[in-house]
Amino acid sequence: MSKQEQIQVALGQRKADLVLKNARVIDVFTGEIRLAEVAIQGGRIAAVGCGYCGAQEADLQGRYLAPGFVNAHCHVESSMVTPPVYCMEELRWGVTTLITDPHEITNVLGGDGVRYMLAASQGLPVNYYVQLPSCVPATPFEHAGAVLTAEKMAEFLEEPRVLGLGEMMNYPGVVGCDEQVLAKLRLFEGRVIDGHAPAISGAGLQAYVGAGICTDHESTSFAEAREKLRAGMAVLVREGSASKNLRELLSGVIQERLDTRRLAFCTDDKHLADIRREGTVRHCLRLAVDLGMPPVTAIQLATINAAQIFGLRGIGAVAPGYRADLVVLDDLEQFQVAAVYKDGICEVQSGAFCIARAFAELGSAAQSVHIAPLALDAFALPPRETYPVIRLVPGQIVTQRVDLTKAQVQEGLAEGSLRKIAVIERHHATGNIGVGLLAGYGLTHGAVATTVAHDSHNLIVVGDNDADLYAAVNELVRVQGGYTLVKDGEVLGSLPLPVAGLMSNQPPEQFLPALEQMLALAHRMGVAQDIDPFITLSFLALPVIPELRLTDMGMFDVTSFQFVS
Repeated sequence: MSKQEQIQVALGQRKADLVLKNARVIDVFTGEIRLAEVAIQGGRIAAVGCGYCGAQEADLQGRYLAPGFVNAHCHVESSMVTPPVYCMEELRWGVTTLITDPHEITNVLGGDGVRYMLAASQGLPVNYYVQLPSCVPATPFEHAGAVLTAEKMAEFLEEPRVLGLGEMMNYPGVVGCDEQVLAKLRLFEGRVIDGHAPAISGAGLQAYVGAGICTDHESTSFAEAREKLRAGMAVLVREGSASKNLRELLSGVIQERLDTRRLAFCTDDKHLADIRREGTVRHCLRLAVDLGMPPVTAIQLATINAAQIFGLRGIGAVAPGYRADLVVLDDLEQFQVAAVYKDGICEVQSGAFCIARAFAELGSAAQSVHIAPLALDAFALPPRETYPVIRLVPGQIVTQRVDLTKAQVQEGLAEGSLRKIAVIERHHATGNIGVGLLAGYGLTHGAVATTVAHDSHNLIVVGDNDADLYAAVNELVRVQGGYTLVKDGEVLGSLPLPVAGLMSNQPPEQFLPALEQMLALAHRMGVAQDIDPFITLSFLALPVIPELRLTDMGMFDVTSFQFVS
């Protein structure tokens, strides 16, 4: 839209491309709701007022008109589908802007992973922004597919959709003035740097924020969130599939009547089935209003707050000059989405997409599982007098360490209370393999394997016999990543995730039933009903969550922060 066109439409001297009439406009600047018309020209809002004419006109019949929602921090890969599939599901529920951190795929493919996500999201009806992953690999206690240094990050600085630096998980590196960490912080000085600071407080928090960290999405208590707000951080209120912090944080905010300008909504990790059922930011809005937050305040968290935190000009408001990214709502309690406009084009009507779109090709991300030939004794337990065992804690991703004697291990394997677990380096075919023991998983017979294993995403497999362990590994090599279930040498089912071993490019109508079938089959194989068979495995190789983990380098005690000797 030229300046001349904008001025002429606003003055009523020419017709707009589109006029939305009889709208109850949510004004995120004043907190008001007012009846008005919205004139749209060239994909942007030319005017909000009355008496406008358009080449096209739509009567909203008194429905609410809000800015498009902003998901302030998410990992697309955690949905297990590619950006085109993920974005369309977000769009269905009113999200028109995403702040993404491609941390998972970058741990597999390095800078090529970032480039893949940018290419796969190009041209979609969603504003797709990237925070460049800051910690690849996440720890030195496992082998990832790449190392992303400050020098390698520099080539992305001119990419217009790269906003800043992704969540800085290396808190010890920040406060310890690690030169590699400081180089990354210096590289993104003046840009938004996301934080990852669970339970950090006091002088440590002051130093962390002073180093340039701008946001945090890890607060689990109101007191923690308030301290971070007082330190100048923006607090991203997280409500995902596993981490649900919204009620705790916003209950305190509402009770204490805190200023909400530095709060925004995010999901971090949310599964596709949950997004399909309830949305992301829309679900946050429902919960916030249910807690007693005024609807317009909640919408500010969902729109203008996030836009201003990340410096996104022209996004997050229904006002002249802003992008015509708009959500039509039936109500301000359930936030039922009636329609979604992106750049002035109606993309969603009554939950259905108005424009058919093709999915992106797999490209170079389709070949990422490279495993060295396994020795005949690859899954043999190391000789020990006592063995450390990972015991699952029901309903949590933390584990417990239990030490058993050799006799107790043999008895547990025989009776089924223990299962072998292995993590195999799958990026460079190094042959690295860690073997250990798992309790509480419940698998009766066979093997379960996945290439989704946070954060380095090596191949992880659990089973009761070596033959099925071998067969499961070979199946994931064949399909180039995903989930698989094996029993007596037979592959009972596989869910290929060929994009970096993390994502499928199938549409939700195909992917979700296939996933549900795999989950049901795993439970029929005896996996405990109260755990997700694959997500549970995916966290067992993450050596930053207590107490005991297994990486391709061996058994790691998080409490002492060292490998079990």
